[in-house]
Amino acid sequence: MQTTTKAQLTEGPIIKTLVRLTIPMIIGILGMVIFNLVDTLFVGQLGTNELAAISFTFPVVMVIGSISMGLGVGVSAVISRAIGEGNHHSVQRLTTDSLSLGALIVVSIVAVGLSTIEPTFRMLGAEPEVMPLIKEYMLIWYMGATFIVVPMIGNSAIRATGDTKTPSAIMVVAFITNIILDPLLIFGIGPFPRWGLMGAAVATVTARFVIFLLSMWVLYFRENMITFQVPTFQEGLSSWKKVLYIGVPAAGTNLIMPVGMGIITSLVSVYGNPAVAALGVVTRVEMFALTMLMALGSVLAPFVGQNLGAGKKERIVLAVKYSQQFAMAWGGLMFILLLVLARPIASMFNDNPEVIANIILYLSLVPISYGLLSVLYLSNNVLNVLNKPLHAAVLMIMRMLVLYVPLAYVGSYLFGIQGIFGAASVANMIAGVAAYYWLNRILRSTTNKLL
Repeated sequence: MQTTTKAQLTEGPIIKTLVRLTIPMIIGILGMVIFNLVDTLFVGQLGTNELAAISFTFPVVMVIGSISMGLGVGVSAVISRAIGEGNHHSVQRLTTDSLSLGALIVVSIVAVGLSTIEPTFRMLGAEPEVMPLIKEYMLIWYMGATFIVVPMIGNSAIRATGDTKTPSAIMVVAFITNIILDPLLIFGIGPFPRWGLMGAAVATVTARFVIFLLSMWVLYFRENMITFQVPTFQEGLSSWKKVLYIGVPAAGTNLIMPVGMGIITSLVSVYGNPAVAALGVVTRVEMFALTMLMALGSVLAPFVGQNLGAGKKERIVLAVKYSQQFAMAWGGLMFILLLVLARPIASMFNDNPEVIANIILYLSLVPISYGLLSVLYLSNNVLNVLNKPLHAAVLMIMRMLVLYVPLAYVGSYLFGIQGIFGAASVANMIAGVAAYYWLNRILRSTTNKLL
């Protein structure tokens, strides 16, 4: 089997390279965002309780996703640096050991998750009428968790090589699978059973299984990044330590968001199921609006990692500068579009006037902060690759737990649900400004020592 992994991001025009990498990722991430939007659209047609139920699951699903993405950040950082150094044996060892680590973690997640469904969602504020719906969705979702966690790690390893087309193509295939299966299994079209919310879960797990198969094939057969050579105890431990040094703080950082969103969901639940349903919708719309920046962040990490391994600090500094400028411009554009299109967007998901009103309210208040929120996300990606995971964690803690949650409590008391949504906007802007200045200070003062 040939060795194919080599540094691809250490030469050539920076902007052109970032654009070339980002465009395929936009398609892939857009596919996964639409994946979630389609679930929400179809489930919304079942009724407000079903929409509220899937909205309640979002913080828990985000917890698992955050752990996976955190490990993925660690994997991308260490593998991209090994590629930049030209060490293929290390690339194989790190990739294989990262996948085994992810498999062990997912077993623990499933065991805990299955035994705590009811108390977890009661704590989030779920009413008795939606609890059976939540259970039928989460039982299936947890059973397929392996196909959610492990492929995220695998796709991070593929992106570390500088290949964004393949992960994007895999995500698009998963999206197509999901959009075909969703209506068939939710509504029972033709010979398929009408499974309702459970059908949405089965469609999601099946689509994720497709991602699992395709990513493992690419890593083993095409990239030669998986080895079946059994590592020594020290080798395996060394790989895990390298990944976890960045992955644990990154996962912890990512976990702050769903934990905070769980608190926010509990606050919003006081205003009824229509308010929770609206929160579930706007969370997915927000992901759609920030797809471009999510794509840029996912390619900025391997770009920084490979150039870090190759000792090319100037390329890192310029890439960060260009990315921050683009983030602010894109955030401004999304604010204008969502302000204008708030009502038609809301009407797509549900016909309940309360749900529509709350969606419009959110989209009128929060998107003004999207530019600085994007700067925060980009900064976190760069800080993790620069071996500054704790700095990234501090920024996310500040945004969610120091600013958003306390301000939401105060805002809810003073202004109702409008105060909760306004708190999100204020927290995003303050944290984004802090991230901008902190990252640029770190780049100026410590890049030489890091390289």
